[in-house]
Amino acid sequence: MFQDLLNRLIQPQPVPIKDADARLALTALLVRVARSDNHYSTDEKALIDQITQDRYALSPDDVSALRTEAEAMEAAAPDTVRFTRAIKDAVAYEDRLGVIEALWKVVLADGKRAKEEDALLRLVTNLLGISDPDSARARQRVSK
Repeated sequence: MFQDLLNRLIQPQPVPIKDADARLALTALLVRVARSDNHYSTDEKALIDQITQDRYALSPDDVSALRTEAEAMEAAAPDTVRFTRAIKDAVAYEDRLGVIEALWKVVLADGKRAKEEDALLRLVTNLLGISDPDSARARQRVSK
């Protein structure tokens, strides 16, 4: 299933994605940010699980399965640009702000901001069409 979604996401002109596919793509984006500093901790995995459980009201087994599938998808995704373009096209601005908040939670999970995480989050923020001030406010909301 994720290979078909990945193929659709990386097309030059991705087609709009369904809710279940958007859930997988957004979770894979959380994984990508968590892995960006080359330290993918159990705390980050637990936080991704918590975010997806809260956001999608999934059972613990479904959350675990979603993260496992998202990890595989993230590893197979060639770049962030085309990957996020499909999300931007499929998700309303307000919901993308929620995605940015979730991404900041993952970045801040270990109590420090690695330069790789900051750089990727700046790129993703831009690619998702989120303004820098909105991203900064999202970071402030989750760091309290």
